[in-house]
Amino acid sequence: MSLTAPATATDGLPTAAPEDPDAAALDGVTPMMAQYLAIKREHADCVLFYRMGDFYELFFDDAVKAAEALDIALTKRGKHLGEDIPMCGVPVHSHEAYLAKLIRKGFKVAVCEQMEDPAEAKKRGGKTLVKREAVRIVTPGTLTEDSLLDARRHNYLAALADAGGGLGLAWLDVSTGAFTCQPIGEAQAAAALARLAPGELLAPDRLLQREGLFEVFAEYKDRLSPLPSARFDSTNAAKRLEALYGVKALDAFGGFSRAEIAAAGTLVDYVELTQKGKLPRIGALRQLAAGAVMEIDAATRRNLELAETLTGERKGSLLAVIDRTVTGAGARLLAAHLAAPLTDPAEIAARHDAVQFFTEAGRVREDVRDRLRQCPDVERALTRLSLGRGGPRDLANVRDALGQVPGLRVAITESGFASVPKGLTETCKRLGRHDVVVERLMRALDADLPLLARDGGFIAAGYHPQLDELRSLRDESRRLIAGLQQTYVEETGISSLKVKHNNVLGYFLEMPAKQGEKLLADKDGPFIHRQTMANAVRFTTVALSELEDKIRGAADKALALELELFADLVREVLDRAADIAAAAEALAELDVSAALAELAVDRRWVRPEVEETTAFHIRAGRHPVVEAALARANEGPFVANDCDLSPEQRLWLVTGPNMAGKSTFLRQNALIAILAQMGSFVPAESARIGVVDRLFSRVGAADDLARGRSTFMVEMVETAAILNQATERSLVILDEIGRGTATFDGLSIAWATVETLHEVNRCRALFATHYHELTALTARLARLSCHSMRIKEWQGEVVFLHEVAPGAADRSYGIHVAKLAGLPPAVVARAEEVLATLESGEQSSAITRLADDLPLFAAAVKNVERQEAQAAATGPSPAEEALRALDPDAMTPREALDALYRLKGLLG
Repeated sequence: MSLTAPATATDGLPTAAPEDPDAAALDGVTPMMAQYLAIKREHADCVLFYRMGDFYELFFDDAVKAAEALDIALTKRGKHLGEDIPMCGVPVHSHEAYLAKLIRKGFKVAVCEQMEDPAEAKKRGGKTLVKREAVRIVTPGTLTEDSLLDARRHNYLAALADAGGGLGLAWLDVSTGAFTCQPIGEAQAAAALARLAPGELLAPDRLLQREGLFEVFAEYKDRLSPLPSARFDSTNAAKRLEALYGVKALDAFGGFSRAEIAAAGTLVDYVELTQKGKLPRIGALRQLAAGAVMEIDAATRRNLELAETLTGERKGSLLAVIDRTVTGAGARLLAAHLAAPLTDPAEIAARHDAVQFFTEAGRVREDVRDRLRQCPDVERALTRLSLGRGGPRDLANVRDALGQVPGLRVAITESGFASVPKGLTETCKRLGRHDVVVERLMRALDADLPLLARDGGFIAAGYHPQLDELRSLRDESRRLIAGLQQTYVEETGISSLKVKHNNVLGYFLEMPAKQGEKLLADKDGPFIHRQTMANAVRFTTVALSELEDKIRGAADKALALELELFADLVREVLDRAADIAAAAEALAELDVSAALAELAVDRRWVRPEVEETTAFHIRAGRHPVVEAALARANEGPFVANDCDLSPEQRLWLVTGPNMAGKSTFLRQNALIAILAQMGSFVPAESARIGVVDRLFSRVGAADDLARGRSTFMVEMVETAAILNQATERSLVILDEIGRGTATFDGLSIAWATVETLHEVNRCRALFATHYHELTALTARLARLSCHSMRIKEWQGEVVFLHEVAPGAADRSYGIHVAKLAGLPPAVVARAEEVLATLESGEQSSAITRLADDLPLFAAAVKNVERQEAQAAATGPSPAEEALRALDPDAMTPREALDALYRLKGLLG
């Protein structure tokens, strides 16, 4: 949703900008302001970066908002319709940092450039304005610059559309060209968007008020860009896609629904609009089939901390723990795999095959990872080149990455291992052969490359004879100028004479004013007066002017030729874009497989068996994030546990005290399922998992104040989603259902939930609870199995063993945990009395007796009395007797220190 309101009369801007700048001036609007207003009117929902020399200036309401967002000074410049014009500006050379900040805060920015050199504008005479034009609209979903993007995560532009009675979702990473769509229902929309986490979401305005999607759009209000419904017309969208791919029909790409086509076509239209008619390289439209990936809703992703923790940080998440990739593209692919675990056992096995190959072929893995470290980000370089925003370094990125392809292919296919997996062999084939383009780029590009092509100097010597000749002429002319200076020094006898240069006069001779007087007096001499200053006089000569023309001409011609050569190199790369993009994708796949193998070897993870059953048998499973944290802190090994949710005991009721590890146990099994189906090895001794179609987690909750929801309401909403959507192939983990309300209400809800999971959903589930009454359900629910977290009591203390064992816990040990947390002793003592009273008799009469006293005060008095009685019975301690015997006034400092040590020793 744009944060910049359209211009209105109340903004201090006219409702219509004058078309004729001269006419505008007559109406009190300067030509420059008329030009600005005309461009702003076309981009009313954007902040306008208006190029003026070395700065992008912002005016009016844009300036006010940007100054606040960027924390820069707000100034004024002239007047408009009698009012001061607010203004602020950012330097062109560092504007990307400011641009990134605005984009992160939800703004859209229209970048307006000078389309001609000011000198060209002056040639037209008068006070003619420099031509300016908005060349690009920068939005959160259309970023391409490395400085604006996270190299290790995708930045998706997504669109949700309705057509033909269904919904379609399409998403495009503009920076890489990856383009996918998916048919979805209303109930799937939230989970699908949570999987993508798009940087920007497009939607037709008619969908915004649809009841079933209102909550979905509310989640993305800061990233939502509503568009007129007419922009989502599926017929026009199909034509846009056909034009993009140069085909008459889209049948070759797949059988898409009208809604998918509407969403995908609108994305292409939006990108073309924001890029002002330019389109980046966009890959073939792929379709994600229904049920092809494990469905994980937003609450589950958040609870399991897959890509980021509950505090919004990457560190501490599952992704941070498993990411051993060495390239940006590999990191993005790994994140995509984690976000969308597969459901086809054959595809999953192919990924496991590749990981297993690299775990067994250690030297090959090291070689491949070393070569991949030298591969820059080809995908994003290719996009920038296709948009005309690329530079010499992007060409070098293509050269360097493709240059590693032959070595990678040999390292894998000629490794000496008899059985290179089929999938890995196919990946090596997709690397392709790029010898011609790599060789040309090697010859063409110099070692030291500028960021921008317009800076020149990036074509290597010897690549193009004409360019070498122009450079020689330029450099030789500069040497001739140095020689000319020496000649004039000898002719005039003025040793302080220098040849200098500036952008106004060009090359000139300069000498002190006194010595210059002699040359000024010589009217017939070769020296032509140019400028007199306080302490110096400047001259030129015909010979110097001729040399200057040669230098200027040679330099301009050299740069123009370099730009032509650059354009030719870019054309060759883009002509091979499809093959290069395929190679980039293959490089990312190799990186992910080798990285997961590195992780498996380092952490002792094993290959899981994933099959078309409802099995779920984990032997000695471990929580990957907690285990990594323990290893970093040197706090000992993680306590592994088994989990068997076979059909005979598919619902586990897990009881036991807090702090014993119930939540960790629940989460680790969900994470193992995700890791297995994304194609990774898993932290266990063995794992056999029937494909999980949907994963649900309700572990922990917090208030949702923005929507007016209490903790208990959030818990119930998440539980309702589980009970309404879980199937026999789903995996559900539930922790402490019903704890946020009255005891009997909570017990009733938990009881009914267990029954429904067992009888209706019939899914595999782990249900952790403090309601020990639920264990009674084992008598009539055949598939319910009770398990508990083992603890050990020792001398009044509780030791948590973090082990899961069959059977139910006999108590919760909550008071022991409260004691560990630091509750005052009086509160702990009173809680023990209350617990003993409640457990000893009929509950209602016990509560009445407890209410008749003053519990905390009584406990405190009893505690004091107990301490006094103990002191009277035992008498003063040795430390107290020694303290009474001291006479501080008679002690030297040394004696006092010795006495202090003795007292400390008596305390033991």
